[in-house]
Amino acid sequence: MPGNRQPRVRSGNEPHPAPATEPASGGAWAHSRAALDRLEKLLRCSRCTNTLREPVCLGGCEHIFCSNIFGLRPVDYTDSENMKSLLLLPEKNESSSTSQCPVVNTCQRRGGPLVLVGSGLSSEQQKMLGELAAILKAKKCAEFDSTVTHVIIPGDKVQSTLKCMLGILNGCWILKFEWVRACLQSKECEQEEKYEIPKGPQRSRLNKEQLLPKLFDGCYFFFGGTFKHHPKDNLIKLVTAAGGQILSRKPKPDSDVTQTINTVAYHAKPDSDQRFCTQYIIYEDLSNHLPERVRRGKVWMAPSSWIIDCVMSFELLPLDNK
Repeated sequence: MPGNRQPRVRSGNEPHPAPATEPASGGAWAHSRAALDRLEKLLRCSRCTNTLREPVCLGGCEHIFCSNIFGLRPVDYTDSENMKSLLLLPEKNESSSTSQCPVVNTCQRRGGPLVLVGSGLSSEQQKMLGELAAILKAKKCAEFDSTVTHVIIPGDKVQSTLKCMLGILNGCWILKFEWVRACLQSKECEQEEKYEIPKGPQRSRLNKEQLLPKLFDGCYFFFGGTFKHHPKDNLIKLVTAAGGQILSRKPKPDSDVTQTINTVAYHAKPDSDQRFCTQYIIYEDLSNHLPERVRRGKVWMAPSSWIIDCVMSFELLPLDNK
């Protein structure tokens, strides 16, 4: 062989070396990795730190436009009018959000099987719901759990049962029983929008589809005294399902530590002082003994019925200022 170069020999038992995916010195691949890391950080929501998973009805990612823990959005940090126009989203409402979504069959658009649960149904209605579950190859639950996708109620008004309220907070379809009848007649999964309970249940479902924070996100709750009309265990289940945190100690309104917390309640109205209230002392409003009223800075007092009303309407309702 020319020169002193030795022949290159490779055993048949040795795999061929894989081509180098990046130069030893880093090179262009190092810059690509850094760029991808920056992109991932930009796509993370400032509220929940999750990365965008899917687009929403408005054609853009609402998660990117979430406010931070101080209640400020990206538009609040810019002085450029051009940038503000790009960051501002058009006003939305339930009807426009649903109308812009393409109408597809629920069974096709859902990744997993349908999971049905009835609330307040008669024995005959429960039997019909079981028949529908068999036709749609869906699961029928006796109690509510995190896998439930549809909550069926007998009438056209939402009920304050634990099943129904947990269904609202989890963004489930809350449907009239007529949906079951229609599905049994057609032998297929009918469109839910026609049978959906409006207002609170619809707001919650759209809130979940748009990957927005839960109802009590950023709020803390302390339960004081005894609770008979609304059992304390049920209230705690509702608060935790709504993203709220439970306090083991009663918050002190005059504490500097309490009042200097800068977080805000995401679902409070922007022009309300309630958006800065993050700690609630809950009491039984039907009790003969009412505790001393507290409404100071970050700490407010609220009756247990207020939690129920907030859940049913899926709104952080204002509290009486008297």
